[in-house]
Amino acid sequence: MNRICRHINILRIIAPLIAIAAVLAVSAPAAAKPGDKILNRPYADLKRWHLGFSVGAHTQDLSFTHNGFVTPEGERWVAEVPAFSPGFCANVLAELRLHKYFSLRLSPGMYFGNKSVTMIDYNSIDPDLNKRTQDVKSAYVVVPLDLKISGDRMGNVRPYVSLGAMASFDVSKKRTEALMFNSSDAYLCVGLGIDFYLPFFKLDPEIKFCFGLSDILRHDRPDLTDDPETFKMTQSLSKVKSNMVVLTFYFE
Repeated sequence: MNRICRHINILRIIAPLIAIAAVLAVSAPAAAKPGDKILNRPYADLKRWHLGFSVGAHTQDLSFTHNGFVTPEGERWVAEVPAFSPGFCANVLAELRLHKYFSLRLSPGMYFGNKSVTMIDYNSIDPDLNKRTQDVKSAYVVVPLDLKISGDRMGNVRPYVSLGAMASFDVSKKRTEALMFNSSDAYLCVGLGIDFYLPFFKLDPEIKFCFGLSDILRHDRPDLTDDPETFKMTQSLSKVKSNMVVLTFYFE
């Protein structure tokens, strides 16, 4: 139920942004008189290379796998990310045309965001009285590489899907916490978008779902050898994976 509520919150965040993008993108073609067939930038897709940039918003999530560890005091700790916090992202873009319907898109950039992890003792009579929170701030250098598969152009609109992978490196300064995470990760990404052909540039709103592939939890914690009260949080988890939902506006 919590995960369903979080996905609903994501839609509440991105829906107004998508609506704004659609209004801006179609405003120029809509100004034409009924019956006119004005094609903006008719030869844009014939170029071998496309360069541009993007800005957008994203949310970060963590998927926890618990192992059922119980402390000598009878505590069983579980962790979750109860709510999403929107972050900011900015990228540069280089796109190589492979075919009429296929292109390769490289868009390195930076993702800035945070996520709040709540840890509670599941065996406690009142879990709210025995819980901890940890704010995880991130500054990712990301290198996404996607295959863009486009449909046929319909006037000044062209839908597409994207499939690809993304490497990420967290360059933010870390301090000792109950849960520590590895700095590097890799994602599989699936995206949906629309090319809007405007008179002077092309606008591509895209929503992308990124699924982490590796266990990012740092299990070996020699720094907590003398602090079993904190180490029990790590002991309660067998793996942690990262996921993202990214809303991006490409300008080409």
